[in-house]
Amino acid sequence: MVIQMKTVENIIVVGVGQMGKGIAQLCLMAGYHVILNDVKNDIIKNAVTYIENGLKRLEKKGQLRGKLMVTDILARMETTTDLIEAVKEADFIIEAIVENLDIKQKVCKTALDNSPRHCVFASNTSSIRITDIAKTCNNSTNVIGMHFFNPAPLMRLIEIIAGEQSSEETMNIGVEVGESLPCLRGERYVPKVLKDHPGFIVNRVLAPERIYSDYIFDLAYKQGIPWQEIDADITGPNEQMSRLVLADFVGRDVSFHTAEYYAETLSPDFSPGEFVRKQIAEGNLGKKTGRGFYDWSEGRPRPDLSKKAGIVNSMVYTAIRVNEACRVLEEGVCNSWKVIDEAILAGMNFPGPMEYAVNNYRQLAELLEEYSEKLNKPYLKPIKLLQSGKFISME
Repeated sequence: MVIQMKTVENIIVVGVGQMGKGIAQLCLMAGYHVILNDVKNDIIKNAVTYIENGLKRLEKKGQLRGKLMVTDILARMETTTDLIEAVKEADFIIEAIVENLDIKQKVCKTALDNSPRHCVFASNTSSIRITDIAKTCNNSTNVIGMHFFNPAPLMRLIEIIAGEQSSEETMNIGVEVGESLPCLRGERYVPKVLKDHPGFIVNRVLAPERIYSDYIFDLAYKQGIPWQEIDADITGPNEQMSRLVLADFVGRDVSFHTAEYYAETLSPDFSPGEFVRKQIAEGNLGKKTGRGFYDWSEGRPRPDLSKKAGIVNSMVYTAIRVNEACRVLEEGVCNSWKVIDEAILAGMNFPGPMEYAVNNYRQLAELLEEYSEKLNKPYLKPIKLLQSGKFISME
């Protein structure tokens, strides 16, 4: 048995690093009692400072719900490094720890073994199968994915992912909790991911473009092209962060390990490129180490995007996304190309590719035939659902 939505009061955020602290702030702003849990006190202290400063800024701008004061909101926050103690009265647990299956399984089992029977466990994994995370748990019907996009307070999308054992009631609770969390830019969009396949919806559709990006990065590195010029080539006009600043913000190690995961679960064609491997070997992981594509020693970089390198064919990215979106539809991860387009807009702040593809799928398929040969990457070849245009009826 799982809880009814009206009784969700206590939310525990396990892992309050870069993503978790933003999620915790949102839960507090939504009116929940929130416990911050992490293995290290300094991570918790950093998260508390982040939340306090964030709330004060919002209070100053008049952006807090109702007439709540920061002190009122912070009164509903607790912290602990003891996971078992944290979850003993939990209604809903959001896990935002490192992307490591073994660690996630252990946290999931410990959390559900020591929380009330009705408690829901929601993993913020960006790629690992929810079914695998829940495999060691006795209460796997109460395990779902709840994938936030970075930074969580600003990005509208939260994907709710069903594992093979997840109950419909648990999924509905996840959607309702997600919809209850405020977004500082627009309304929340909280779609259900119907099948537990790698990458879910948005990350899966965008994943194969890293194959082309690695080709561009290797070419730019060998030719000595400045990264801001590559950034100008690939960043859209409405994006909140440029692509390479965002890549640094997320972490080059995260991208590297995700690529290796896709190489194992989808195709060897996802294996990381030469330059990305060089970044990892040298420890240039982005914001967290002070250098990635850019220097972060003086804060967030503001690259000059006025000059383009001119070596990127942006239509190749569109074609790759459309092809992978067709795979997502074919696999039943999602049953509507309109949901895919809306999810990408909500999660990435740029339009999804499918509306364009409705009238241009033949040209996109031809482009993929060309570039799959040029890059020697068979995974990029157009699939039949794209070639035939039959995806158009899957609105």
